[in-house]
Amino acid sequence: MEFTYDVVVIGAGHAGCEAAAAAANMGSKTCLITMDMNKIGQMSCNPAVGGIAKGQIVREIDALGGYTGLIADKTALQFRMLNRSKGPAMWSPRAQCDRGKYIWAWREVLDSIANLSIWQDVVTELLVDKGKVAGVSTQLGVVFHAKCVVLTAGTFLNGLLHFGPVQIPGGRVAEPAAYQLTESITKHGIRQGRMKTGTPVRIDKRSVDFSQMEVQEGENDFHRFSYISTPRTLKPLCCWTCFTNDACHDILRQGLPYSPLYNGQIQSIGPRYCPSIETKIVTFPDKEQHQLFLEPEGESSNELYLNGFSSSLPIDVQLRALREIPAFRNVQVYRPGYAIEYDFFDPTQLRHSLESKVVGGLFLAGQVNGTTGYEEAAGQGIIAGINAHLLCQGCEPFTLARDEAYIGVLIDDLVTKGVDEPYRMFTSRAEFRILLRQDDADARLTEKSYNIGLASRKRYELLCKKKADIERIIEFCKDYPIKAERINKVLEQIGTTPLQHGVRLIELLERPQVSFQDLTPHVKALRETLASIEERQEETTEAAEIQIKYSGYIKRERIVADKMKRLEGISIKGRFDYNSIQSLSTEARQKLQKIDPETLAQAQRIPGVSPSDINVLLVLLGR
Repeated sequence: MEFTYDVVVIGAGHAGCEAAAAAANMGSKTCLITMDMNKIGQMSCNPAVGGIAKGQIVREIDALGGYTGLIADKTALQFRMLNRSKGPAMWSPRAQCDRGKYIWAWREVLDSIANLSIWQDVVTELLVDKGKVAGVSTQLGVVFHAKCVVLTAGTFLNGLLHFGPVQIPGGRVAEPAAYQLTESITKHGIRQGRMKTGTPVRIDKRSVDFSQMEVQEGENDFHRFSYISTPRTLKPLCCWTCFTNDACHDILRQGLPYSPLYNGQIQSIGPRYCPSIETKIVTFPDKEQHQLFLEPEGESSNELYLNGFSSSLPIDVQLRALREIPAFRNVQVYRPGYAIEYDFFDPTQLRHSLESKVVGGLFLAGQVNGTTGYEEAAGQGIIAGINAHLLCQGCEPFTLARDEAYIGVLIDDLVTKGVDEPYRMFTSRAEFRILLRQDDADARLTEKSYNIGLASRKRYELLCKKKADIERIIEFCKDYPIKAERINKVLEQIGTTPLQHGVRLIELLERPQVSFQDLTPHVKALRETLASIEERQEETTEAAEIQIKYSGYIKRERIVADKMKRLEGISIKGRFDYNSIQSLSTEARQKLQKIDPETLAQAQRIPGVSPSDINVLLVLLGR
């Protein structure tokens, strides 16, 4: 074997898998190094993909030519579109997946990529020559030479597990931590910190009293994650919900002195938006109950995941508290919840391409950048893999703006603002979320990806056909007249105002209460137009309807986004010695000097940089 590659990817979690696949599919000779080839794409916590804003990220990964959406569809046990009661900018797909099948689906994908090799080992040192990556060396003593290295080590760097007072070194339960690698990186001047996350108890299905729980069914309509996948094939399974109670809370409170989170055992920063059950009862002392979701781990497995009961309390405290909940009176568990501390690196030391500003050719993605979640990790991974390949080829980096993708928002937040807690994506973080809907990720990103050589020709052609079909539907609705007497009875039945005179069909569809589904049975020409769509008819029809109903909002947000792009076009990197500009506030000088933003728009987004500071820079630029 020759251990010389264009790109080496460290870690085969969601970030690593997407990074390795992207680099290899674009033509780079790539090696993915993992501790355990049988746990590639392992879902360390909940075996679920998507959710609020996270589902949009998965759609974007798919639109770019990644695999997370395809694999989630293939292994889905339950699919739901969240936030349906709100506007389409908030709709977020989510799937509960079969954990074991998900791993092997990823393995099959990676094994099928021609330019990709896999090596089972532990990386212990980053090799650097004259400020640039030269490769890595491993625990087995193998030296890999590489032009670029993508670090996606997840929670494994100096990982430490907490089960109450019991502390076990590890990156996940029953898996060893990775040592020496953090130190080999920080010696080059890259800043490091510690973060904490956790996972809940795993429950034996046979010990649960389901009569004490509410069933939560999934949805079986046309919605999927991938724009090119076939319908889901696994048997749909339900989830269940229940609530904690006062008796459960009393036991949890009694256990707080033994909680690593509250007795000083854990010093690092935990996730605000996915708190442990002990954090919930401390933060919300007056709340009498907290909702729990019991979710399947596999199609034929008795193992269930108790969403909402993450904990690092001692094992006996967790069990006693659970048994105060009626559904879990006789509960048996496979393992308790636990917390994990791990190393991460300050993401403000990265460019928007996710390349390190300190060590050339080193890319970082996933939890090593201070994020949470498979989706955030995978989104960073595909961008890091793309840019590692482009750097090897001497090409310009590929980046996404805040008005182009949630992935763009995520990366800009990381490199501009940094993190003081594990970062989780929400729709509220995106100022242009009407432009970043889950239905149009392919329209936003597939052509861009095709132009750099990642998205396939087939995917691009499907996009072109879909865009043409959407335009055809919209033009038909603009032109087609409809008489009041012909449609008023239908309008009254669906609870909207009858017409006084004839209108074009598009004017009816602009009403919130009226949909294609309402009108199709009564308008033959519309029915025929929609039936003529050959590929993914329902998805295309929904996308056309969203564009019709929200065209005014979309246009208005596009105008605002274009105004912001003017500042994005003003490059300031390397043009100022911020410490010498006394007219800037002290905080602005410190932040600007530390981050050294690429553009004036990025400078504007840095916390502590005020509008008056931006005006100072504009004056100095002669604008």
